[in-house]
Amino acid sequence: MEPTVRTARRAALLLGVGMGGFVDGIALHQIAQWHNMLSARVPPHGMEAMRTNMTADGLFHAGVWIVTLAGVFTLWSAGRPGTPLPPLRAGTGWMLMGWGGFNLVEGIIDHHLLNLHHVRDLPVHVPALDWLFLLVGGAGLLLAGWAMARPFAARG
Repeated sequence: MEPTVRTARRAALLLGVGMGGFVDGIALHQIAQWHNMLSARVPPHGMEAMRTNMTADGLFHAGVWIVTLAGVFTLWSAGRPGTPLPPLRAGTGWMLMGWGGFNLVEGIIDHHLLNLHHVRDLPVHVPALDWLFLLVGGAGLLLAGWAMARPFAARG
């Protein structure tokens, strides 16, 4: 695989990780309010607990912002004059793989190993959603991304 393609793939994976983190934080933490970063350990009942969770959510968002920014700069470096980037389908597939990989790693570590939070903590923990998240949001996105990017990898 040529250097431009490797760099574009790395960029798309980073962007997928960052975007997956933003979707998680925005959709589940802020809009649905199903959990916060520490809600299984520090239930947000009371202002001090809510402040602790909000700070943890902010640090999480800062981290995924840095990963996203790294993806933007990496993609920028892949775009050399006269050198075409891989097809949008391949880039989208790689982004989905980054997002699915993020969901698998974050889900296994935060939901199962460290027990920091779960997909649905508030008002009660729904364990089946943690497993569904790993299956659909993790493995499902990885597989969908691989299926989209695979035809390009076979040619590249």
